[in-house]
Order: sequence, then structure tokens, then C-alpha cells
Amino acid sequence: MKKFIPVSKPSISKKDIKSVISVLKKNWISSEGPEVKKLEFRFSKLVGHKYGIAVSNGTAALEIAIKSLNLSKNDEVIVPNFTIFSNTLAVIKQNLKIKFVDCNLFDWNMDLNKLEKLINKNTKAIIATHIYNFPIQMNKLKKMCKNKKIFIIEDAAEVIGQKIGNVYCGGFGDISTYSFYANKQITSGEGGMITTNNLKFYQNAVNLRNLCFGKKDRFNHSEIGWNYRITNLQASLALSQLKRINSIVKKKEEIGKLYFEKLKNNKNIFIPPPKNNYSKNIYWVVAILILNKKMGKDAKKTMNYLKKKGIGSRPFFWPMNKQNILKKLKYKIKGNFKNSEYISKYGFYLPSSIDLTKKEVNLICKIVNNYFN
Repeated sequence: MKKFIPVSKPSISKKDIKSVISVLKKNWISSEGPEVKKLEFRFSKLVGHKYGIAVSNGTAALEIAIKSLNLSKNDEVIVPNFTIFSNTLAVIKQNLKIKFVDCNLFDWNMDLNKLEKLINKNTKAIIATHIYNFPIQMNKLKKMCKNKKIFIIEDAAEVIGQKIGNVYCGGFGDISTYSFYANKQITSGEGGMITTNNLKFYQNAVNLRNLCFGKKDRFNHSEIGWNYRITNLQASLALSQLKRINSIVKKKEEIGKLYFEKLKNNKNIFIPPPKNNYSKNIYWVVAILILNKKMGKDAKKTMNYLKKKGIGSRPFFWPMNKQNILKKLKYKIKGNFKNSEYISKYGFYLPSSIDLTKKEVNLICKIVNNYFN
């Protein structure tokens, strides 16, 4: 190939650039700028929550969200075994007990049947992370948690703009988190958001984001907090991109459908379909799972091959029960995680930028099909 096709690159429009330049000219560059408040208001309104708290990144959002719940030391949080490590990190930092639940083999979200069996009297919160394509069945999860008074921390970092019925993902959680990293639907380079309907959680999160300054004496701090603020520059970019979230999601879906049509008949691999019985596939990334192990081709071998052909790709998340740091910290992880372990070895994703051309997608699919035939 004449040029390398990266796995992801941000879509920055002329209006986005104009928005950032405008903020620079006004000298509103810190976290105190008006664009931060505008972003918080408009984003929370989009997902149907009363309050929004803009933060420095998605990991910061998770850490603040967990601490905002004011859980006790012996309380337990259930986390997907197949997810980004940030989910686990947020729980560890609060010295809370942690349990992991395996994922489904073909939608890669946590298995709700297995989750229900893990719940006990010590379970106080569940991190519900939507992974790659389809969202979790949040209505089912909410019913499960309501009677047991379990908080749902909805990690909607990968599904900004996706709906289940008429509700945007993020709108289901007691407190929800998002990421504006460069590969997300909307970006501010780095950056993130927390949303909630709970006033107490909101107040906690606002304090924790900004060092928990004292109310009476500013520099007499009330609690351990962080400097997890977002800048007005970042907020202006995210705010500009938020205006076209629907067109961005639509383009993602179109690219995913094109990939699906070209790859669905290859019996050696699996690509998720454009929709299931409760939601559309947002195709945040176009993810592929190798089905035929007898071919002797796992994700690493495939990605090396694609790289030689000028195509970028990424492996799936590494499962939590196999994380070196958790072994080092001597966490005792119980359970069977065969699905997580399988897809981590045989899953990868292809270029998923919204500026991909039909010609590029066709070429990528031709190379992938040839490799797996």
C-alpha cells in the first residue's frame, strides 16, 4: 500500500479549530473558563442527567465517581473482567474489595447472569462498562440492582451518542463516566465527564476534582482530592464536537455496516452485526474475533501481518485476572474467565476513523478475507 491506514485518528473540523482559536484570543484557557460550564450543561442534558462535571480524562472520571459514593472499606465493587484497567484502578485506589465477572463471548460485555450470582450483601456498586460495540442491557441491570440498593457506575466512555431505546447511554447510571480521548466519538485530546442526577454525588465530585478546597478557608483542605480539572481550551474543542455528535455516530454506523457486509461471510472470523434485539451497534471500533484456532493465527500474528500490509490494528483488552500488577499486589481472583481469556488472545480491531473511504474499507476487508481464507 502507498500509505499506512492508522487504526484511529481524530476528526477535527474547521469549526473545531475556530472554536479553540476564539478561546485563545479571549485568554480563557484555564478550568475557570465559560466553555467548561457550557460543556457540562450541554453534555448532561444530552444524556438526560441533571449534573455534569468535566474532568481531565476518563480515568479521573472513574476515580472521582467511585469516591463520590462514600463507600466503606469492606464494601465490594463488581467490575468486568474484560475491560480497560482504569475500571479496576479506580476501585483499588479506594481500598475497596473487588470481584470480577466474565464477559459474553460475542458481544464482549459482562455476562449479567454470572453477575447476578456474584452479588451478595457486601456488594455496593457495579461498574457497568459498555465495550466496543453494543451496550449492556441496562434496563435489566437496573432492575437487578434496584431491589438490592446497589449503585451503578455506568462507564459510557466508548458509546457516547449511542441509545438504548430513547435513552442515551450514560443516562442509566446512578453516576456515569465518559472519555474524550482522541479515539472517542468526540474528543478534546484528553478529557472526560461525569454525570449524575444525585445532588450529593455531584457536590462530592466537584470537590474531589479540585483538591477539596476548604469552604471557609480556601487553603485549609477538607479531604483528599485531586487536581483533575479540564481546561477551557479542551472544553471548547469538546463542545464544538458535541454539536455534531449525531452525524459522527451515523458515520461510525455506516463504516461498521460496510465492514460487516464485506466480512460477515468469512467463517473463520466473527464481526458483530449492525443491530441486536435492543440496540444498534455504534461501531466505536470495528472489532474482529478469530473463530478458527486451527489456522494457527491469533491476534498478534494477524496484527503483524496487517502492519506489513500498511494497516493499523489494536489488540483487545487484557483480562483483569491475568494482569501482572494484580498478581504483584497478591489479589486473590476467583472464578472462571474463559471468555475473557479467549477473546483477549483472538480479538483485535481494524481502522475505525470516520474519515475512512469506501475504497480503504474495501481494501482492508480484501486483505483480511484473504488472510483468513
